[in-house]
Amino acid sequence: MPKSENEDNTGEFSRPRIGSLTIIISISTIFILIKKTDTTINKTTATTDALTTKRTIFKTSTTKTTNLTMSTTKTPILTTSNNSQRTTTNGTVFCKGKNSTIKKWKRNATTVAGGNGYGQKLNQLFHPHGIFIDEKKNIFIADRWNHRISEWKYNATQGKIIAGGNGRGDRMDQLDSPTDMIVDQQNNLIIIADRGNRRVVQWVNQTQQILIDSIDCHGLAMDKYGFLYVSDWWKNEVRRWKTGEYDNGGIIVAGGNGIGHQFNQLNSSGYIFVDKNQSVYVSDENNHRVMKWRKDAKEGTVVAGRNGQGANLNQLSRPYGVIVDDLGQIYVADWFNDRVVRWREGKEEGEIVVGGNNGENQPNQLKGPSGLSFDDEENLYVANLLKQRIAKFEIIL
Repeated sequence: MPKSENEDNTGEFSRPRIGSLTIIISISTIFILIKKTDTTINKTTATTDALTTKRTIFKTSTTKTTNLTMSTTKTPILTTSNNSQRTTTNGTVFCKGKNSTIKKWKRNATTVAGGNGYGQKLNQLFHPHGIFIDEKKNIFIADRWNHRISEWKYNATQGKIIAGGNGRGDRMDQLDSPTDMIVDQQNNLIIIADRGNRRVVQWVNQTQQILIDSIDCHGLAMDKYGFLYVSDWWKNEVRRWKTGEYDNGGIIVAGGNGIGHQFNQLNSSGYIFVDKNQSVYVSDENNHRVMKWRKDAKEGTVVAGRNGQGANLNQLSRPYGVIVDDLGQIYVADWFNDRVVRWREGKEEGEIVVGGNNGENQPNQLKGPSGLSFDDEENLYVANLLKQRIAKFEIIL
């Protein structure tokens, strides 16, 4: 595929800077109709994420028929590990947090890393790409054109280099334009898409190992079974490897049928996300869409975009980061449109979550969003590539 005049030496564009009983969730006032009965109801709800399944039992006694208005909650039963508090009052159950179908974020962001112009200093970034937020809200950043992986502790004013940072190169202690990483804090290791060196490398306590060589890697993901997924930007495919068995070619799980726009093809496969069912979501950059490939599928389905390049709500313009929440809602860093858009599978258009304001220096403005991540409270973090910062948008509960 020929390169455009704006494409960098790793095949990525450098954009010019241009201008019964009802459970009610995440609302402040609740109207509930309770039917007359003298029985006790046991309600069981389940919350499932990629690693664990939790069950909570609620006991609620109903009373006489009435219309009840609630503006506050009382009598907390418990607070779960995902910060979702369950409360009861007069036979009602009120849930807020991770199970909410109405998720909104404050439109003004705070800068939690970088924001001091581009550069090599520890308080600076240079085209940040993939990001990861741990349970302590520490931020790990693929600082692409500084050829390093940085960690910013919670509320820190500068980062710490944890991989690379020894100049651009192909030595084992160097990186070249890293785009993404997987952080395994339990084993103190990081797996890195070393894009410019065409290799996937593992760093363990400053000891390096090449896992996969000769691959134009861009996005990385790991499922709950420990399988590693890598997108190959030039081969327009995603492959999967079993942990520790990297000496084979892996298995193609998306694309692999040449460059194109058919449902079994990709055109510049970028960032990826793998859900609990091993479905693979791919930012199909130059097709301006996000594709979902179910496990063992021969072709994908379009879950965001599908109407060519553009700025309408049924379009994307070079999607970058993609993540999926616990409700299956898809969040896309719509790079050229300077916004993050949420799509519900099967819908014809998305909705703007943050950004898309065309402001140059406003706190609610994005310029080239790339990597996306949630923390455990579902605050949204966006790598703001052309503003050299990581922006945090707080969730509204």
